[in-house]
Amino acid sequence: MQKIIKLFATAWLAWSAISPAAAQEALELTDIRYQGTVGQVVWIELAEHLGYLAPLKAKWVGNTISGPQDVQAVVTNDIDIGGAFNGALVKLIVKKAPVKAVIGYYGVDDNTWTGYYVKNDSPIKTARDLLGKKVAMNTLGAHHDFMVREYLERNKVTDEEAKQVTFVITPPVSGEQALRQGQVEVSTLGGILRDKALERGGIRPLFTDRDLFGNFTAGSYVLRNKFIEQNPKASKHLVGAIAKAIEWAKVTPPAQVRSTFEGIIKARGRAESADAIQFWKSTGVPSTGGLVLDKDLQTWIDWLVKEDIIKAGQVKPADLYTNALNPYANGAKVALK
Repeated sequence: MQKIIKLFATAWLAWSAISPAAAQEALELTDIRYQGTVGQVVWIELAEHLGYLAPLKAKWVGNTISGPQDVQAVVTNDIDIGGAFNGALVKLIVKKAPVKAVIGYYGVDDNTWTGYYVKNDSPIKTARDLLGKKVAMNTLGAHHDFMVREYLERNKVTDEEAKQVTFVITPPVSGEQALRQGQVEVSTLGGILRDKALERGGIRPLFTDRDLFGNFTAGSYVLRNKFIEQNPKASKHLVGAIAKAIEWAKVTPPAQVRSTFEGIIKARGRAESADAIQFWKSTGVPSTGGLVLDKDLQTWIDWLVKEDIIKAGQVKPADLYTNALNPYANGAKVALK
């Protein structure tokens, strides 16, 4: 009898040693391909560092230059997850891009927003002063493009007059320099890059996206529809890991978040500077766990209808996103381990 008990105990201990892996439902794949951002930490990288992503592994395939490019890489199956401004997503999905928004990843809150800056001595004071001027932004047809056009329209600048404003594609890291050297009269500056520029002084905001819309989730990560269908467990695990990483960054003291980001950047060894991380203040994601809300997309649907880019009734928010993969859906409480 003692021998049987001993054998049972040994078997139980062996099972216990592997029980976390055994208890975890097997996922359909092991790697998640993504694009990063120079000098910054994206949510999948934080999720992996915190242990939320395991057993999935984040596989970096390069850095993105813009949201539309990132989503295009998802569409062409070069990466598995990518994100863009919600207005750009509406346009892409209406044009039959086979993707669905699954979680919000950036936006505007009390501490994180984007300003459209001019030099202190600039004669530009109003929207009408932008006529004949150049505005620097990272890409066309995305967040900053929409914001400038919205600002012009709200200030009674006609569509015909707005054609006199030139949008200049400028890498975000070069926006401040382009403004100070006079290559453009207005430059888009947000988050870390904005705070570094403000620390140096000599610039002022003409307007901000928060002035226009208050706090809102501005962009969402997407997955291919086929990816979700073929990998339902991995998709849910991936979105859940990112959602928890976002919430971790919200409830953790900013100094600790910055320290964690600096450690991640140093450890990944991409020959980049982590200096800008010291200016990180908040996630910029106002919704719990990055939940996507109807209003996050309806604003841009209405705008695209107004611009005659899509037809009224052609699409509704529910066609574009799902929160079914997000553990925070329906007010659920999620423990951050």
